Amino acid sequence: MAPAQNPISSQHVVVIGAGAAGLVAARELSREGHTVVVLEREKEVGGLWIYSPKAESDPLSLDPTRSIVHSSVYESLRTNLPRECMGFTDFPFVPRFDDESRDSRRYPSHMEVLAYLQDFAREFNLEEMVRFEIEVVRVEPVNGKWRVWSKTSGGVSHDEIFDAVVVCSGHYTEPNVAHIPGIKSWPGKQIHSHNYRVPGPFENEVVVVIGNFASGADISRDIAKVAKEVHIASRASEFDTYEKLPVPRNNLWIHSEIDTAYEDGSIVFKNGKVVYADSIVYCTGYKYRFTFLETNGYMNIDENRVEHLYKHVFPPALSPGLSFVGLPSMVSLKQYLGVPSSSLTWFLSLSFFYQGIQFVMFEIQSKWVAAVLSRRVTLPTEDKMMEDISAWYASLDAVGIPKRYTHKLGKIQSEYLNWVAEECGCPLVEHWRNQQIVRGYQRLVSHPETYRDEWDDNDLMEEAYEDFARKKLISFHPSHIL
Repeated sequence: MAPAQNPISSQHVVVIGAGAAGLVAARELSREGHTVVVLEREKEVGGLWIYSPKAESDPLSLDPTRSIVHSSVYESLRTNLPRECMGFTDFPFVPRFDDESRDSRRYPSHMEVLAYLQDFAREFNLEEMVRFEIEVVRVEPVNGKWRVWSKTSGGVSHDEIFDAVVVCSGHYTEPNVAHIPGIKSWPGKQIHSHNYRVPGPFENEVVVVIGNFASGADISRDIAKVAKEVHIASRASEFDTYEKLPVPRNNLWIHSEIDTAYEDGSIVFKNGKVVYADSIVYCTGYKYRFTFLETNGYMNIDENRVEHLYKHVFPPALSPGLSFVGLPSMVSLKQYLGVPSSSLTWFLSLSFFYQGIQFVMFEIQSKWVAAVLSRRVTLPTEDKMMEDISAWYASLDAVGIPKRYTHKLGKIQSEYLNWVAEECGCPLVEHWRNQQIVRGYQRLVSHPETYRDEWDDNDLMEEAYEDFARKKLISFHPSHIL
């Protein structure tokens, strides 16, 4: 839509969550002239990048009475894309050579990402907007506004009225556990990757890792450092897949998915292979869940599709008062690289978290939300938004993409982000940023053991740092890095 001709309007907005999405949403809303309150359940900013050695009491996270741990970060986690393409557009994620405690590697650890987000919050005075240790209990529309009930860590309840709610609470705390025939009688240990932290508990064990997404790729290799054997069950692989993978201890295999588990401890794969396993690790992703949201049945989640959202952000009948920042979170590596679906090796069949451009997605979506709330930009009518959503669903159905992949953007992610950027009048995603992602994943496929520490895209790295310098976003000369 064209920019609106309405006078600029300032709204009182609550942002739920102070992770990367919540922080940049708060900044963009404030820049647009809105008053902002951020409600965060933890004691610090950072969201999913806050590491805790603590795991939940239920290793599968199925017990509804369990004490929930919101961190899903494991100790060895490093980014799977270069830092240059991960940062916000006007606050580059560059090494901090003035601080020896920081991780200057191009593919840094989770601790460095957290430190970057804390730097971002300090740079833009965002923490003064955040109320820490506040859990949002209920959110519902009331007479054109939004009532938000919350409680402190001490159990003190509050309710407040806001003009708008921006949901930035993430979606990595409600594990999805795959169903395995016979698993109820299988005697071994089971854990979801949400509760995985270190490989030590799997020493000398035979371990089956289910899933070949980002966590499955890393965790299987992490466990292989200490385990006797690690076997990966991959739904994306052909039914007869059985391949030994090159790792230092020569103890990692890729299979097709599991057929059945038995009470004698055996796991039978669809390729016919049988493994007697001690543990199963489910790297099977997460479910969208917004338990605090009450919309009188208007919004629901069907097979992990959040219905209904215009461009993954605005529910038509409740917009612009309710919006979501950060729902599209993954990209299919097969789609991105154009790899054929048959005869795939393990890494060729992987899907990975689209870490590289995720922060930029949060930023661009937040600019759009802020501009819509100020009436500087207008949304289509409710009917037009629903037509667009229906057309999107139909396009997925036409090519056989299941509902659960609705929020995976695949090859259209750059097109999507540039569309949103044009809506709110902000710059398009830089060429070098997109190309770093493409070539970064190509290295991952061809050199899975070394891609984080050896690379061949110095030209893109140079382009990125020259871009930062030209925009006066860094205080050092690019040659200091290059």
